[in-house]
Amino acid sequence: MTGGEDETGDGMRRTGRAIGAALALGALTACAGGTDGLRVLESPSAGPDEFSVVPQRPLQMPPGTALPPPDPAAGNRADPAPLVEAQIVLGGDPQAAGGGIPARDAALLAATGGADPAIRRSLAQEDAAFRSRAAAFALFGGDRYYQAYAGQALDAYAELERFRAAGIAVPSAPPRE
Repeated sequence: MTGGEDETGDGMRRTGRAIGAALALGALTACAGGTDGLRVLESPSAGPDEFSVVPQRPLQMPPGTALPPPDPAAGNRADPAPLVEAQIVLGGDPQAAGGGIPARDAALLAATGGADPAIRRSLAQEDAAFRSRAAAFALFGGDRYYQAYAGQALDAYAELERFRAAGIAVPSAPPRE
């Protein structure tokens, strides 16, 4: 072998190492993945939800022993209805829970331009566009939630002082850390 053949072999090894390193780097970045949003609050698993476990009410003797006519819409008296019970405890009327806008708010809605039925979708689109603009300047990936919204965050202590200076009674705040 001559000295030239050794250099060719070294060059092949270097090229092989460079290709191997590039493949390893590509595989590593492919593992990074991504999420649909900045904060995913829904669990993708079909496991049990600890908040859906509700104790049953005790069985009670009905006022009469005559069987009522069957009503598929009526629920079992022993089945809990935590949302309805919470609404009653907080002073609401469970019969009025239609999900619509109460009649007493019609004038307010008329004065403000009404309610947009697609508000959630449009806000989600605007927020996604804002986050993508904020992420365009990011050098590295990762969770940039706090950096993206830093310009929109309020300083609680500055607001507290501003309200106090305006003569508005405000509760005390915890000390600064």
